[in-house]
Amino acid sequence: MKLFVGLGNPGTKYAGNRHNIGFMAVERIAADHGFTPWRRAFQGEVSEGRLGREKVVALKPQTFMNLSGQSVRAAADFYKLAPEEITVFHDELDLAPGKCRVKQGGGHAGHNGLRSIHAHLGEAYGRVRLGIGHPGHKDAVAHYVLHDFAKTDRDWLDDLLRGISDGAAALAEGDAAKFMNAVSLRVAPPRSSGGEAKAKPAAESAPAPAADTRSPLQKLVDRFR
Repeated sequence: MKLFVGLGNPGTKYAGNRHNIGFMAVERIAADHGFTPWRRAFQGEVSEGRLGREKVVALKPQTFMNLSGQSVRAAADFYKLAPEEITVFHDELDLAPGKCRVKQGGGHAGHNGLRSIHAHLGEAYGRVRLGIGHPGHKDAVAHYVLHDFAKTDRDWLDDLLRGISDGAAALAEGDAAKFMNAVSLRVAPPRSSGGEAKAKPAAESAPAPAADTRSPLQKLVDRFR
């Protein structure tokens, strides 16, 4: 069994915030893969289903971001899960919008949700870091993350969430490379050659000159014309 945790803040006021992209990720996975309806449990909301060969519990802590660890610890204790069986989806200021990275263990980089989980579980759990970009100055961070995504973000955000859902089974089964490939196919699909003009063969673009059949005398005469 695996626990997929999406980080965010509860309530409609925060639903579209950049800080809630973790909620959005697990909601998309649950919706696309036929998970059970969300229900209250573990100081949060949970939905259960299968991804590939793995049973997965999706969790959205409802404790507000800086107390997320309480909810995650409660679920981990109930299901008897080690930190290595937990993956946390969260916003990442240090990645460009639409970028995604998978990481196992490490620091919390000042993220309040991760800081809380560290306090309750240690640092060995997995993370899916979802890039939202940086506002440019640390004093603007709080306003930026607690503000809704702009309309211009909708396309890349939808592609990113679709890619996460596409690769969710691979992630649950521990294949991070396959998961990242699924995300990449959505956010940066291969360019089709169908609409690009193909280079013409040299014979077509520059026909070879006809053979010169003049006699030596004719060539000499032509030079003085």
